[in-house]
Amino acid sequence: MKNIISTLLVAFLLVTNLSAQKNTDLPKSTKIEAVESKVGTIKASLDLTKVTDDKIPVTIIPEKFKQDTVIYRLPKVIPGTYAVSDFGNFIEDFKALDKKGNEMKFAHTDENSWLILNASKLRKITYLVNDTFDVENTEGIATPFSPSGTNIEKDDFLLNLHGFIGYFEGFQNNQYQLKIVSESKFNRASALQQVGEEFSKDSLTATRNYYAPRYFDITDNPIMYGDFETEEFQVGDIKVVLSVYSPNKVYKTNDFTETIYKMMEAQKAYLGDINSTARYDVFLYLSEMNETSPSGFGALEHHTSTVVVMPEGMPIEALESSMIDIVSHEFFHIVTPLSIHSEDVHYFDYYEPTFSKHLWLYEGITEYFATHFQIHQGLVSEEEFYTKIMSKIQNASMYDDTMSFTEMSENVIASPYQENYANVYEKGALIGMCLDIIMRKESHGQRGILSLMKELSLKYGKNLPFEDDKLFDEIVKMTYPSIGEFFDNHVIGNTPINYEYYFEKVGLKYSEGKVETNYIMNNGVLILQPNANGTITFTDLVLDNSFWAEQGALPGDVIAEINGTPVTMETAEQIFTEVYMWEPGSEVEVKLLRAGEEVIIKTELTQSYTTGKELKEDKEATADKLEVRSSWMKG
Repeated sequence: MKNIISTLLVAFLLVTNLSAQKNTDLPKSTKIEAVESKVGTIKASLDLTKVTDDKIPVTIIPEKFKQDTVIYRLPKVIPGTYAVSDFGNFIEDFKALDKKGNEMKFAHTDENSWLILNASKLRKITYLVNDTFDVENTEGIATPFSPSGTNIEKDDFLLNLHGFIGYFEGFQNNQYQLKIVSESKFNRASALQQVGEEFSKDSLTATRNYYAPRYFDITDNPIMYGDFETEEFQVGDIKVVLSVYSPNKVYKTNDFTETIYKMMEAQKAYLGDINSTARYDVFLYLSEMNETSPSGFGALEHHTSTVVVMPEGMPIEALESSMIDIVSHEFFHIVTPLSIHSEDVHYFDYYEPTFSKHLWLYEGITEYFATHFQIHQGLVSEEEFYTKIMSKIQNASMYDDTMSFTEMSENVIASPYQENYANVYEKGALIGMCLDIIMRKESHGQRGILSLMKELSLKYGKNLPFEDDKLFDEIVKMTYPSIGEFFDNHVIGNTPINYEYYFEKVGLKYSEGKVETNYIMNNGVLILQPNANGTITFTDLVLDNSFWAEQGALPGDVIAEINGTPVTMETAEQIFTEVYMWEPGSEVEVKLLRAGEEVIIKTELTQSYTTGKELKEDKEATADKLEVRSSWMKG
């Protein structure tokens, strides 16, 4: 998963949770049976032609149970995310029916679980599913991260199936047959295996049948139905399927095919023989940024696909740049955790998950690859690469730099660890960088972090998990004692990393100067703040942000409106997400309040700069250091 803005607006966000609604008709002593066994194929159906009030009717039909009780669950947490989603909160009108259609007794024991008595008589379950996008921006309601969410509209269905289909406890390994009924005019896209198709006599509706070997494959294969574009193209031996939903038809698939093609071609060259997928789906969902649109921008990876959510209003250049960063990150997940992962990942528990201590590997190394491959394959200049590295150092400074990464990983859904999760994309990537430099130095340029991942993927692979507590020792045996020292100090331990020490090994050093920044931060520090009276004002740092300083903005100015939208605590997340992604060349209009008087800024964006550290080449670096740098960046 990659959430590209959650770390930046933490000062504005108030986290709330839905309270559980429980049916307590059954005594607490009721025995819950969850014995792993087989009840044959579980049949699930979604009827997109019978949507009422943005709710899809779902039917689940298992074969006959032998036990007296069974639990049906929607996921609390899903793979690839590190936060509670509680998809059961979006279920309504749940019914358990026997073969005569009579309603059976059940208990809604928590947000995600339904306990059914007399399970041997159960014939089917029916319920309605609300989408998550409609309530994302509702105050007081916690919702799943947008790329893992769901949307139900007249001609727009984002079907992350974990939001619609659950599992019977103990029967997660049973195969599923999925039937989706829709208008025949709808386009559709999914990597899930389709095994049948039929049309109504009037050809207005179509029924498609899909097959999933187990519940994991239900959660691992998102589906889109509706009015959107799909394009297929070949990148080497990989068939890439790009699907783009643009509600106002601002963008088409061919706006992104060349960018995706060049990026994935470079990624394949970077990975070499570690690549193992024959098809990869990219689902790009563009948000209108209204009250029922998704606002959690980023992506969620799957084994052979990714769902990306971004604003439709972004300029094409900014959107292409974001797609390179985001989709490349998700595609690199085919290395880890998809090919290299622990038992916690392999035997994922959707209800009571345990978490691996190796987020530095799953998200950190993945993000490092997504940054490093761009310089390795010549997609960015050395200066651009250095800027990306410095940006990660600056962003990482917003988090607790003394927090053990392994401790954070194992406790990631609890506070204070959850608040520091997004540091996996910043410090996690920098951990990967340091490990890469150490290995390049120790091996005289012959080995690096990518070669280590290749060795680990050959040893394990997608079907063989490693033991969580043994991975560090295994890696040290495969590499060098200095790698173990780094793990002990900076990944397991709580000692902050001295990045200058590692830059010195490759002939780089810090220099003070004018550095690029964005329009809400200087060097990773917010230049605006929320106030007790509900307003948001500029801080003293606005004077060192070249764009705002040139426009005459002053400390204490209230930010009243941005591009016609009033700025409040309720709208701050959405508005400043857009501001964070502003690009030079766009026209903007900002209304400030200064001592009760309006100040209007209406101008074209220019690149903003601030004073800070930049990474420069050391002109006095030795030949050995230059050789290590060359190996690190191009080897």
